[in-house]
Amino acid sequence: MKEFKTTNGAIPFDRITTNDYEPAIMQAIKEHEAEVLAIANQQEAPTFENTILALEYSGETLNRVLGVFYPMLSANADDSLIAVSTRISPIISAHSNFVSLNEQLWNRVNTVYKNFDESKYSHEDKRLLDKTYKNFVRSGAALEGAAREEYKKLTIQLTELTLKFEQNCLKDKARYEMWLKKEDLAGLPETAVEAAAAEAAQKGREGEYLITLYFPSYSPFMKYSSRRDLREKLYKMYNTQCTSGEFSNIEVIKQIANTRLAIANLMGFKTFADYQLDNTMAKDVKHVYAMLDQLKKAYSPVERADMKRLEKFASKLEGKPMKIMPWDYSYYSNKEEDANYSIDDELLRPYFELNNVIDGVFGLATKLYGLQFTENYDAQVFNPDVRVYDVTDRDGKYVGMLYTDFFPRATKQSGAWMTNFREQYLDKDGKDVRPLVTLTMNFTKPTDSKPSLLSFYEVETFTHEFGHALHSLLSKCKYVSLSGTNVYRDFVELPSQFNENFMTESEFLDSFAKHYITGEKIPQDLVQKVIA
Repeated sequence: MKEFKTTNGAIPFDRITTNDYEPAIMQAIKEHEAEVLAIANQQEAPTFENTILALEYSGETLNRVLGVFYPMLSANADDSLIAVSTRISPIISAHSNFVSLNEQLWNRVNTVYKNFDESKYSHEDKRLLDKTYKNFVRSGAALEGAAREEYKKLTIQLTELTLKFEQNCLKDKARYEMWLKKEDLAGLPETAVEAAAAEAAQKGREGEYLITLYFPSYSPFMKYSSRRDLREKLYKMYNTQCTSGEFSNIEVIKQIANTRLAIANLMGFKTFADYQLDNTMAKDVKHVYAMLDQLKKAYSPVERADMKRLEKFASKLEGKPMKIMPWDYSYYSNKEEDANYSIDDELLRPYFELNNVIDGVFGLATKLYGLQFTENYDAQVFNPDVRVYDVTDRDGKYVGMLYTDFFPRATKQSGAWMTNFREQYLDKDGKDVRPLVTLTMNFTKPTDSKPSLLSFYEVETFTHEFGHALHSLLSKCKYVSLSGTNVYRDFVELPSQFNENFMTESEFLDSFAKHYITGEKIPQDLVQKVIA
């Protein structure tokens, strides 16, 4: 729980066990409560310094512990960690309410907000005050009497329901398996066949093939399998997760929706969407629907024409009338692309070996921002798949650490995301605390005969998430509440989408895409097809 006495504050995973989290969180909450009460009960008149800044710098220990706990809950959640989360999450939620619903503290924040002299402070100070004030309001601080108690009850209830929903998703996905024989694999490329064999071998069933609902297994099967019956079966497995049995989320999602609506109504909003959008650049539902209606008007005719064309193509290919079903779309779209453009992910994979892609993505950051990435073999990790890099600028100055976690496992949520073990900020003494950033993916695993060869989509995902990582690594803010990706939620995707767009630049692809065996650069005709 104490400050990590490691180089650059790296997480000492070798000294952390699951049993450490709960007592550490409880002690950190106790410590933070004492800090909050000291701020709320002080006799001095409320000022920006003794109230807003004091709050900003409080809870350092709690932030340190939760900064490790929450990423582990997404990336390495075994049953014991889930059990800890089940016990501790309502307590964390109650602690958040303890802070935001403290009347004396709220009165101090409100007083500073109403009497703030902007001429004496920086724009960053003003932004911190605005965000702190709005966070209190959105967390029920302005409610009175019974409404406050109802808010407490609803927020704890929502925390418990959301956690249950996430745990059900994690557990239900892990139990779905489609076991196949060699004759069931028609149409699958060699990489997908080898991956399915490797999955089966891990279960002790040599000679069989296992398809799961994890993206590197599910996606190639839906894209390449000529067995329509099996595509339908797998699609329905995927899209009926958590709809029955022990891990059903049907009632859970109803309760989540009702609880969210109750919170929104309590806060004076018609819907939960209105409540959420109030804290974004979009501001309200009206503006969102205006944009969506505009997009619908532009895209709907194109979508209908695309579907009509695809059904015509499929009918010609199969020699009979075909109606495209959801489990057909990926398969026939791929067939059509191959027929019209002679391009297929399997042609690209040999040029997207993971280590080469890492070099390319890091190299882009070197070219654009002067960043250097040096693998740190001494840093402790929570799983053997994790790799750690020290990041420095062009002058050799330390920028931060990057943890990469590329492959699926049963204890990891699906998808891809970036988060932080620690965010950037200036501490009370003005020291620049640099971020510890983590990139979590679910990429195609290596097999006994091949390294990890990525699809174009996986490389695109990497560049996208790396844009988020850069947002955090390059942060230069005074306050942790404003640093890195702590921006409006409808702005946060801008750096990632900017970075992702380099996937359509031939210069970028040419810098790293080379055949994993021969070393041959990706042919220019393939590059032009990719970026067309």
